[in-house]
Amino acid sequence: MSMKKYDVIIIGSGLSAIWTAINLDKKLKVLVLTKSKVWGCNSFYAQGGVTVAKNEQDVQSHIKDTMIAGSYHNDKKMVELLSKKSLTVIDDIESLGFRFDRDENGNILFTREGAHSKNRIVHAGGDATGREIHKFVFSKDKSFFIDESVVFDLLIEDDKCFGVSVSQNNKKMNIYANSVVIASGGVGGLYKFDTNANTISGDMQGLCTLKDIRLKDMEMTQFHPTVYVQMKTAQKLLLSESLRGEGAKVVDQNFKRFLFDYNERGDLASRDIVSRAIYDYKQKGNKVFLDFSDWNEEFFAKRFPTIYYKLKDLGYKIPGELVPIGPAFHYMMGGIEVDSSSKIKNFKNLYAVGEASCTGVQGANRLASNSLLECFVFGKICAEDINKNITNINKKFIINDEILEKENDKLYKNQLREIMWQNVGIIRNERNLLKALDFVEKTIPKVGRITKFRFLTAKEIITAALNRKESLGAHYRKD
Repeated sequence: MSMKKYDVIIIGSGLSAIWTAINLDKKLKVLVLTKSKVWGCNSFYAQGGVTVAKNEQDVQSHIKDTMIAGSYHNDKKMVELLSKKSLTVIDDIESLGFRFDRDENGNILFTREGAHSKNRIVHAGGDATGREIHKFVFSKDKSFFIDESVVFDLLIEDDKCFGVSVSQNNKKMNIYANSVVIASGGVGGLYKFDTNANTISGDMQGLCTLKDIRLKDMEMTQFHPTVYVQMKTAQKLLLSESLRGEGAKVVDQNFKRFLFDYNERGDLASRDIVSRAIYDYKQKGNKVFLDFSDWNEEFFAKRFPTIYYKLKDLGYKIPGELVPIGPAFHYMMGGIEVDSSSKIKNFKNLYAVGEASCTGVQGANRLASNSLLECFVFGKICAEDINKNITNINKKFIINDEILEKENDKLYKNQLREIMWQNVGIIRNERNLLKALDFVEKTIPKVGRITKFRFLTAKEIITAALNRKESLGAHYRKD
């Protein structure tokens, strides 16, 4: 049997993956792998938009807002790179034929979200930015594509990655490449309440720990404050921060805007502050809602069509009726440590982009809508580095024979989600973290290889949370 070989393998099918693929040299043979369908990614569900510095004068303001939101835990040089590169993002994608939302005069519409000092977020399809961009860029990508394929090993020797091991339809195979990009997304499936696509569970981060690839800032887990958590599905309905940017209000059962008791910015404070405030307020026996009563129905339906129709389908009479909300896990600031070329440290041809990576731009708390921007900026940077450094490498590996799935894996995964939510969530303390760690360490020997990955990722989060004794950004230690 001939060896399956590509110039580049990209693990994941979200925006960072496809944008990397689009920017690769057209002469390269590229394979995109995804463990479900192409739409099974977080960027497809992104509502708010893409942050861009509006002009050269706005760059410093954007950097400042990003650093403040990140509790100055950010890598400032990487933030500067992110913001300066953002100036070309609109032209980059619109040159391919895409169009962001505009007013009647053709001017791009900019909105604002929490912790931004000004309106600088572009959007498409109202609140369907991720879906619209993802569908568009995927239609432009000419890569080879394999779905329903689970990566269960990285073929590594010394400082090179020679490819991946994949399971598809219960068949194992090695696929080889000259360069490999990890763009597998975040860790939402580790938590009972999350806004992520149901395929996102931190698998590749866990595999990286087995390969001695360093993860960074894993305690920095962001919880979105405004989520309709009463959904019966695992993925909960995100109610975009843009809603509050456009004037929706967080209130209690008596219509009190209690967030101002926690922070002077109220509804527009950063996500970590608002999430903790809502969590704390609900713990005290209060109910919390989003109030859209200042809007008319026509505005709601036009500006936020996805949310409008989903809430209508759930039976809510909006904008007049209050919608109950609570926080849920949303985004991982930490991840696989990379340099300014998106290259994984100590490797010559292994990269990570998007939420799977840790560039340092997000710090201890991501500024709203900087996530899609990171996909654009570092996806392109990654592709440019590969284009300059592609070299032919060849080596065959024996396929890993470890059992991929065991009978009780689903049971243990559900137990992990409950324990992570209760003990490694919005508010943390040493006793609960140690309880979670004990469960994880005792369960790892009982599960199959694929489930082991998410347990190893959870262990990294717990260990990092234990090691950081002080509160910082999204990591809050009550003790």
